[in-house]
Amino acid sequence: MNNSLVLQTDFGLSDGAVSAMYGVAISVQQNLSIFDLTHDIPQFNIWEASYRLYQTISYWPEGTVFVSVVDPGVGTERLSVVARTKSNHYIVTPDNGTLTHIDHHIGIVEARVIDEEVNRLPKSGESYTFHGRDVYVYTGARLASAKIPYENVGPMVKVDELVRLSIHDAIMENQQINGTIDILDVRFGNLWTNIHKELLRDTGIQYGDQLEVTITHNGNQVYRNNMSFGRSFADSRLGEPLVYVNSVDNLAIALNQGSFAQAYNIRTGSNWKIHLTYSQQEEGEK
Repeated sequence: MNNSLVLQTDFGLSDGAVSAMYGVAISVQQNLSIFDLTHDIPQFNIWEASYRLYQTISYWPEGTVFVSVVDPGVGTERLSVVARTKSNHYIVTPDNGTLTHIDHHIGIVEARVIDEEVNRLPKSGESYTFHGRDVYVYTGARLASAKIPYENVGPMVKVDELVRLSIHDAIMENQQINGTIDILDVRFGNLWTNIHKELLRDTGIQYGDQLEVTITHNGNQVYRNNMSFGRSFADSRLGEPLVYVNSVDNLAIALNQGSFAQAYNIRTGSNWKIHLTYSQQEEGEK
């Protein structure tokens, strides 16, 4: 462990919930380094919690402990687990699908169920609705500060028994690249897809090429237009749509200085599909 604890929740910062989690962590170890991934996950949105972990975790040093609490099933029989990734990071979370993107893209090598007889905030046994404070951050802080080794979290659970959300890789099919809109670049309204840049290169698509972009929701067309594949927003005019590669090396769609998501009422998830078609131009037409 490296004494770092990173927190993610859907709690927001308008009340004392996150502050209480900080207090518990510091009570475990005063010099613990605590950081926020985000506390603005949309309420109960397990998919987004899963993606934000994937977006972030590989940039942190090995041994960092992440606590992710988006927990619509709090108080039910769902398990509380700590997973160890192939990159040697640790994630403390309810077993409700939050580990989906990490397992798919990075890999999980081991998982343990939190033994609340040992790893629960003292004198909190009558509370069943704030496991983020009483179980997850308490366990995470003990792990990050080396108060307990990973083996003392609790009994092992088979990795293939962890709950997973439905997730698919982008594919090339009938001269068309088909993928999903995984997440939004929230502040700017850009659409982040699951189409990796290597898939574009494999099809011969180059910067400056024109792509036909179609977006569907539950099979119904929502948007269709031609746009350029650019290196950056400088390759398009103000208000124009643009295809580009985002910070996790996946294809993204944007409006130059506008919100694509808001303009066309686009959302995210496995039922939001994106289809790219590229027709090779005749020599001399470019």
